[in-house]
Amino acid sequence: MEPESHQHDHSPKTPPSSTTTTTITSCCARCGGPTTFEPPPPYSEISPPPTYRPIRAPAINLPPNNSQAIILAPVPQSQKVPTISPPYKFQTPSKRIQSPDDVRHFIDSDSGKNFLGFVVALSESIRGHKISDQCHESQTIRTLSSIIDELIQWIDVIPPAQQVSRYGNVSYRTWNSRLTEYSDTAMLLFLPDELQAATVEIVPYFNDSFGNPSRIDYGTGHETNFTAWLYCLARLGVIKEEDYQAVVSRVFVKYLELMRKLQLVYCLEPAGSRGVWGLDDYHFLPFIFGSSQLIDHKYMKPKSIHNQDILENFSNEYMYLSCVAFVKKVKKGLFAEHSPLLDDISGVPNWNKVNSGLLKMYKAEVLEKVPIMQHFLFGWLIRWYGSFSCL
Repeated sequence: MEPESHQHDHSPKTPPSSTTTTTITSCCARCGGPTTFEPPPPYSEISPPPTYRPIRAPAINLPPNNSQAIILAPVPQSQKVPTISPPYKFQTPSKRIQSPDDVRHFIDSDSGKNFLGFVVALSESIRGHKISDQCHESQTIRTLSSIIDELIQWIDVIPPAQQVSRYGNVSYRTWNSRLTEYSDTAMLLFLPDELQAATVEIVPYFNDSFGNPSRIDYGTGHETNFTAWLYCLARLGVIKEEDYQAVVSRVFVKYLELMRKLQLVYCLEPAGSRGVWGLDDYHFLPFIFGSSQLIDHKYMKPKSIHNQDILENFSNEYMYLSCVAFVKKVKKGLFAEHSPLLDDISGVPNWNKVNSGLLKMYKAEVLEKVPIMQHFLFGWLIRWYGSFSCL
């Protein structure tokens, strides 16, 4: 059987006049043979090619394009926390941040710089140390740990209610109500007599550190309030610089244990989660402290988080590994798909770069975000106006 012949007209249907000379510069799209059709005119500056516009926006929520700004930002430095002196002017703290300008005011103020410097100091205190390493434990540290132990025990006696909804078990409100009733008493367990009036200022930070009872959610804003509570204790002189390692390895680790239990038992909804583009649905600071623990470790590198044996054997000693193990426990599917940011960080060559990058990211993604910081409280210990020189 003969192949089908290729037939087409190499000339225009209306032949050109005898006076017109046609230059053959185009070819047939099917056979490649020359044609007498003129090629299409090239685009000019007056009539550029149309800009491609997709029919709809991409289905995924792409992260904001501020990663370059974070990379170029300076690494936050640690600062000493100035302690207060009489006369004391304790007051009920209140919310002051309502706009990006307000956030910038806080970040540029002495209070904002010193608060971030306190976070860096805590990170430096745990550098190269395992959670179980021996450290200075004052009576205040032991008392703070026992208070959080008490809160953990309440979860066992307040079981979750039977309900249909996936998030937000209403029994959490019972637990949180009990917390509110207990908080004043808890503060008096470690405050000296001359500072017991400070309860009016530090209790609101403490109460707002474990989630919101109305929305039954928890996020980095509540975690920041817990850090602000610790910062207030440092301002009061109750926590001293030699306590910082124990603050992280004893108190904060115990707080993390409490929050994970609350999240699992009462199904707290992630507050303001960025989904797969966030570091974690609930926490940020344990990644900072945990990466500091692993700086200069002989064997474990950022890519070690993909080794399941390492996660199983060392997550009880290193917060970063513990956080990754918890994420893998509660999220299903490929790690690179449900936690792409953590997966990207695992490609960083060393823990020192991971730690400095996370500190810059904490400043940009938590302390500089209005939706998070609009709930932050300001009083006499963390001032909104003025500087430490006027205290």
